[in-house]
Amino acid sequence: MQCSRWLVSLLGFTVLIGSIATAEPVIAGFTSKHPLTTAQQGQVLVEELRCAACHEGISGEMKTAPDLRHVGSRITGDYLKRYLSDPHSSHPGTTMPDVLSELSAAEKEAVSESISHYLMSLTRDAPITAKTGNAKEGEKLYHEIGCVACHAPHDESGSTLKHLNGKYHHGELAHFLADPLTTRPSGRMPNLKLSSKEASAIEAYLIGKAPVKQSVPKPDLVATGKANFAKYNCVACHNLDESKAQASPKLADLNLDHGCLTNTKANYQLSESQKSSIKEFLSKPVSFTKDDHVKMKLTSLNCISCHQRDDYGGVSQELDSYFHSTEEALGNEARIPPPLTKIGGKLKPSWMHKVLHDGMSVRPYMTTRMPQYGQEALKHLPEHFAKIDALPELKIEPPSREERPMINNGGHLLLGTEGLNCISCHNYNGKDSPGMKGYDLIWSYQRLQPAWFSDFMKNPAKHRPGIIMPNYWPDGKAIQTDILNGDTEEQLRALWFQFSLGRSARDPKGLRSKPSELIVKDKVRVYRGRSRVAGYRGIAVGYPQRLNYSFNAQNGSLTAIWKGKFITANWRSQGAGDFTPAERPITLPQDLAFLRKSDLKQTWPLAPVTTKEAPENPDPLYPKNHGFTFKGYIFDQYGNPTFKYQCGDLMIEDHSVVLNEKLLRRTFTISSHKEDTLIFRALTGAITDQGGGAYATENLTLKSTAARLSSNPEELLFELPLSQGQTTYTIDYELLR
Repeated sequence: MQCSRWLVSLLGFTVLIGSIATAEPVIAGFTSKHPLTTAQQGQVLVEELRCAACHEGISGEMKTAPDLRHVGSRITGDYLKRYLSDPHSSHPGTTMPDVLSELSAAEKEAVSESISHYLMSLTRDAPITAKTGNAKEGEKLYHEIGCVACHAPHDESGSTLKHLNGKYHHGELAHFLADPLTTRPSGRMPNLKLSSKEASAIEAYLIGKAPVKQSVPKPDLVATGKANFAKYNCVACHNLDESKAQASPKLADLNLDHGCLTNTKANYQLSESQKSSIKEFLSKPVSFTKDDHVKMKLTSLNCISCHQRDDYGGVSQELDSYFHSTEEALGNEARIPPPLTKIGGKLKPSWMHKVLHDGMSVRPYMTTRMPQYGQEALKHLPEHFAKIDALPELKIEPPSREERPMINNGGHLLLGTEGLNCISCHNYNGKDSPGMKGYDLIWSYQRLQPAWFSDFMKNPAKHRPGIIMPNYWPDGKAIQTDILNGDTEEQLRALWFQFSLGRSARDPKGLRSKPSELIVKDKVRVYRGRSRVAGYRGIAVGYPQRLNYSFNAQNGSLTAIWKGKFITANWRSQGAGDFTPAERPITLPQDLAFLRKSDLKQTWPLAPVTTKEAPENPDPLYPKNHGFTFKGYIFDQYGNPTFKYQCGDLMIEDHSVVLNEKLLRRTFTISSHKEDTLIFRALTGAITDQGGGAYATENLTLKSTAARLSSNPEELLFELPLSQGQTTYTIDYELLR
């Protein structure tokens, strides 16, 4: 059956949403970019559908069914009867079997009514205190904290989750959301650490004010329903009174072409692919490795809708805009949950436990919350991670008594403004960074395995492509040669030792500094922060020749050039630290700098503008929607950066050098798999064509051998034909004042 792309998996039941729904059971992780083979999908289905609850000889870690001990307090009688009579119509996509499938319509009516009365009688002794939440706040929470990773973004009509209407008594959905693992220990609906106020807000948003009146169960129907609950083998999954489940055919005796694997009077309405997967898993012995079990667990829990591991999973394009951060300038690393590639080699076992079981988080700026799945759901997962992700052991030796003053001082210097200036982007030891508020570095020693720490520091972009953190040790060589003799291993050892000091560590220089002028000495100086001339992800580059420029990493554009003094930095603002050119800059466009020619329409796509009156970004995915992805930057031996970014599948390396105090040469090295054409937008405003590939504005002359694309006097576009492999173009910017 044709289905919509949107998935909703609420409160343990799963459904596809759209104009056409599906009766087949839906596993949330199967809609993500999962890595499972047919047999592995079969095992996940067998576990999620609890086949072993009825049939002996089936292996796997079966999902636990919901706890029904207080179901009468939570769910209305009308919904219970409707759902028991026809679960696949009442809630398409549910993993609940239709145990009454072989009964006639009249028999179904009678049996479902009796069981619903029995379930209505199962209530808690004391009623909960129900609150009416703020629906507007609930809408914001629903779309920001991660609900959309398993549930569809909710439309204004509420139609995507209208099956919830009439299901819960007032306050009961909020009560469930605040602690879902008590009712559903399988973890398929994880705990998102909602406060009671937040849970009530989401309830108000999803279903409004639910009915308060409880249905009164009839004693005679309660008794009949209890008997039917056992008769129709509901006790195989929901054992309320130690009743013994009925024996069903063992795996060895099953005919896989009958029973549940058909769609006629069957417990499930399986798709053909689901039937094939289950048959392949059950029909022949299959041996799975620890890595296979990790893949299946990450899929069944749908971790892969937020996290990427190796070449599978990750946030889909449809959901990308729902992942946010309070620190936009930190880029995707501040809003997209971290990759799980080599996570067992990255995190120490003790920290893995804190994250998975204690809800520990070091990224308070990320609005998406890490779910808590509970002990049962995560069984063996940390151990499997540790074994299959193990890195070669690396011991970072603590300094001896004699070495300690030197190592301590070296690490302290590296963190501060006279070293690598780590504190311009990271909080430290419980104190806010003067610039961007990246995660507190003091946690590094407690969190990270030494081998992963060393490898990451030598090449951050290898682990997180697009990260704005520069590589201070390219090819293993330190760019800061004045500290610890430029010895890479000693510098990393010094940082590791600083982090090991915990709360006793000294504040690095600049952690509490006031706005000040940054001075360029004998090496290129780079500063990252927010700026009116370079946007939220601005990067200022200053040269000893007293020529400077700014780069907008959000859009890939060189946005300003000035000569003389470098910048003043204001670290007192919220979010990223501001920087301002210390001299009057010549400003250039901050819009997207590159487009493939095939993507260029009649006009150049301009960056969205926000104002005080309209602060919401109308196009938060502007660069990505036009193919731009920033891939970070590396330094050469002089501290001069090379920016790396993509335009579609074209990789661009952008490197500038100063030829004299007025002339900046910018070189693009573009890698392409085939012949292509790229368009570069270099200038806007009143532009004069001076001939010979030179173009001038009031304050600047720009020269290139590339051909101009159009004759528009207020926009300079260059056409850059590309060969297969690498093609190089240069642009000279010469200041006229």
